[in-house]
Amino acid sequence: MSQTQQTPLTYARITEDVVRMVDKPSKKWWALFLPTVALVGLGVTCFFYQVATGLGVAGYRHPVFWGVYITDFVFWVGIAHSGTLISAILYLFRARFRMSIYRIAEAMTVFAVLTAGLFPIIHLGRPWNFLWLIPYPNSRELWINFKSPLVWDVFAVSTYLTVSSVFFLVGMIPDIAAIRDKVKETPRKIIYSILSFGWKGSNKEWLHYTRAYLYFAALATPLVLSVHSVVSWDFAMGNVPGWHTTIFPPYFVAGAIFSGLAMVITLTVPIRKIFHLEDYITLDNYDGMAKLIIFTSCIVGYAYAAEFFMAWYSGSPYEWGQFVYRATGEYAPFYWTMVICNCFVPIVLWWESVRKNIKALFVISILINIGMWFERFNIIVISLSRDFEPGAWGIYKISFVEAGITIGSFAWFFMFFLLFVKTLPAVSIAEMKEILPVPKKGG
Repeated sequence: MSQTQQTPLTYARITEDVVRMVDKPSKKWWALFLPTVALVGLGVTCFFYQVATGLGVAGYRHPVFWGVYITDFVFWVGIAHSGTLISAILYLFRARFRMSIYRIAEAMTVFAVLTAGLFPIIHLGRPWNFLWLIPYPNSRELWINFKSPLVWDVFAVSTYLTVSSVFFLVGMIPDIAAIRDKVKETPRKIIYSILSFGWKGSNKEWLHYTRAYLYFAALATPLVLSVHSVVSWDFAMGNVPGWHTTIFPPYFVAGAIFSGLAMVITLTVPIRKIFHLEDYITLDNYDGMAKLIIFTSCIVGYAYAAEFFMAWYSGSPYEWGQFVYRATGEYAPFYWTMVICNCFVPIVLWWESVRKNIKALFVISILINIGMWFERFNIIVISLSRDFEPGAWGIYKISFVEAGITIGSFAWFFMFFLLFVKTLPAVSIAEMKEILPVPKKGG
């Protein structure tokens, strides 16, 4: 057992442990960081190759012109959702198990949205034209089509990024001030002084801070429902078999929270080990997240069954043919991977011994994220590959450029996260101190 685990939690120790996390990077941190930078370089190289050569190097073939890039976009927007759920909604409900993990979830939200925002631009093929999606006066007197769900995405995702970033930064102010008072190096002290906005910890400051944080939590809560609902309308507003359904908004929101919670577990398990945070990120924290995963997995499984039932009950040969093809056609391995990872794997979480087994949770979280990526792939690619006319059917195959950019996006996300844990407080000092008993005078 490490020294960190032997010493009981105190106000002083919480501050010291969080300050220790932002000290000089360790060899374990570099061993994680350098490969991610190399993979980001791979993704950037593939992107510039695509720009120089043309979008033909992607796997797009008639009739599939939405492929891995849009799959990645929907996946990363979904990953961002659990951050708002954990930090805002569970804060409003005063769920104690969120206190040591919500900062990591908030950081994940910001970095996932930054990653998601890249893919509509990459998907354009001519990334310099992305400005045409933004309403601004221009010499050509062009204006965007507000009836298009793709334009709704621009507003929804940019609003989500703005609110999440402000919520994330405001929540860190007291903790950054605590680090500012501990560090000795002048450059770091200046940076933390700027980011702490002159925080002194007075009663008046805490009064305004707690009110502002509550308002931000209330403001961010509707975004959990609205943003991924808007993303689902990219599909539900079309008439493609497999897309045109009213179940998509709740289906997408539940799936987003489901995958996001799994990503929080994937991120916190190695961080907990590297920085010896066993006393902060406890088994009870994982137990609470696993229970939410069970709940959202049930919703996702119900949505899968409801889709099949509605396709059969509708009497439409196009809808029913689409769902039969998903389960039995060329993409059937992808479909059944989705079903197994998202519906059957989480069943083991009904047992408390599994919910509190860190290694098992880590493996399950990775399988869930694999399943959720394939869910988005199945919705987008399979629906487009089997449209109304048999003469327009076609098979989509991922190209090496798309694979390289997708791998680079995961590395991009992890690179930002690793930088975050070494520069900013990954565990909330203020909220962790709230759950400790008040120290007695002279004790």
